[in-house]
Amino acid sequence: MTEATFGAIAHHEESGDPIFPRWWRSVDRVSLAAIFGLFLIGILLGLAASPPLAERNGLGTFYYVIRQAVFGGAALIGMIFLSLQKPETVRRLAVLGFIGAFIALAFLPVFGTDYGKGAVRWYSLGFASFQPSEFLKPTFVVFAAWLMSAANDIDGPPGRFMSFLIAAVITLLLALQPDFGQAMLVFASWGLMYFIAGAPMLLLIGIAGGVVGAGIFAYNNSEHFARRIDGFLNPNIDPTTQLGFATNAIQEGGFFGVGVGQGTVKWSLPDAHTDFIIAVAAEEYGLVLCILIILLFMTVTVRSILRLVRERDPFTRLAGVGLAAILGMQALINLGVAVRLLPAKGMTLPFVSYGGSSVIAAGLMLGMLLALTRRRPQHDLHDVIAGGRG
Repeated sequence: MTEATFGAIAHHEESGDPIFPRWWRSVDRVSLAAIFGLFLIGILLGLAASPPLAERNGLGTFYYVIRQAVFGGAALIGMIFLSLQKPETVRRLAVLGFIGAFIALAFLPVFGTDYGKGAVRWYSLGFASFQPSEFLKPTFVVFAAWLMSAANDIDGPPGRFMSFLIAAVITLLLALQPDFGQAMLVFASWGLMYFIAGAPMLLLIGIAGGVVGAGIFAYNNSEHFARRIDGFLNPNIDPTTQLGFATNAIQEGGFFGVGVGQGTVKWSLPDAHTDFIIAVAAEEYGLVLCILIILLFMTVTVRSILRLVRERDPFTRLAGVGLAAILGMQALINLGVAVRLLPAKGMTLPFVSYGGSSVIAAGLMLGMLLALTRRRPQHDLHDVIAGGRG
């Protein structure tokens, strides 16, 4: 109530200390270690999954591994840079990034390509590809958090309604590609933030009903969507499909895997290095590595939310929770698809799957999350009230 009356609470960074020691004391070092762990696992699995693809394309054996290391290195540099910033700087950079990513998404039908996959999601740059939705997700979350928190200010804008309209437009643009997985992820993260911002329960129920209605409409009018839902509901798995290969690989791996380099799924799965990287991990390294990957994602997500519980600034709290939710939900969706708990979505495993846009966008997202979850001095309630009255 105090926050709604007097607005956001300003952060005051410690001064006088060198920036890196101050950053090291305030950043979540456990989450930082978990992120580096995910990156190293991604390189390890790239060594296992990508050589068959490189061979099929007539490239060097470690062509994709080297590219993954380069993309990952750039992502880590971007992550560290963003984690050094204040929440206000993160907000400004994210707003600029959102504007650019939104424009790029809107022009995809005109200048984009589908690379033969039936969905126009990428721009071809010749030496690489660019997927706007990967950068749109984290920047939209921060932009929406800014709008929602601004609604608490006296004479503030109708930020919650504005964020809803923008979320609806983005969801529609993604669904038209079609990319229902990313559309669902964007809208789900917005819904969680709206709930935390104090949305009425009846309104949330109404929105959920609208989402169900949109899903029924999509099923009846989109062959792409209906095919994936029907495949998910079918109790029989075609062993020659991606899900069939992935399911068999996970079963073959058991607890400890068939051995490093001994897996066969990487030779038959076209997306073994991206969407179904967990199948390679399960087959060659077994359940042990899969559990480790899950624990690393849980560590970053849960620790971030726990640190944000103490945060009094509405913008920082909303943006941080939204970013943590995107990370956790995207990992959950990718893993759920591989074990057939969810319909196929075509979504990468952050920081583990191969992909320039995916890895760099994940690094930027995690950099913003680390920046927002850094320990900062919090005002006492008396100081907040006195500041609001002054």
